[in-house]
Amino acid sequence: MTETLVEFFLNIFSGISSSEIGKSITVFIVSMLPIIELRGGLIAAALLDLSLIKAFIICFLANIIPIPFILWLIRKVIDWMRKIKCFKKFVKWLDKKVENKKGQIEKYGFWGIVAFVGIPLPGTGAWTGSLIAAMLDMDKKKAFLAAVLGVFIAGIIMAIFSYGVLDLIF
Repeated sequence: MTETLVEFFLNIFSGISSSEIGKSITVFIVSMLPIIELRGGLIAAALLDLSLIKAFIICFLANIIPIPFILWLIRKVIDWMRKIKCFKKFVKWLDKKVENKKGQIEKYGFWGIVAFVGIPLPGTGAWTGSLIAAMLDMDKKKAFLAAVLGVFIAGIIMAIFSYGVLDLIF
């Protein structure tokens, strides 16, 4: 699914992706998007032939930018959304998602966030990990550090797969 979304966004940004700066901007935007995040950004970077180091830095920075906003503001946004009829269904879905994932994180706290964000599986990542941390009223500074560390770990894992480093090893 990630590859399909990445290809979709690469098509949208195809006009600017012909230059080096355009490629970097495309990868940056893709890496900031929920669901796709750094994982998709590194796939996009590999498809656009950006160097691994440059791609890693761009994707990492883009993926950590939303974390503080999510940690410090999402509760207020969700509380506001609860009061508006057209958002109630979405908030109910969000509450259910948090409820389903919170056990994994509550049990291990800081390291639960690191693992949740760092293991690149569907439904995990900085956006969801930060959302769950915020909804569980975790210490925001610790949650931020855990999410950043998780993004770094996910970046290493995805770089290995996206850039075919495994082919060099085996």
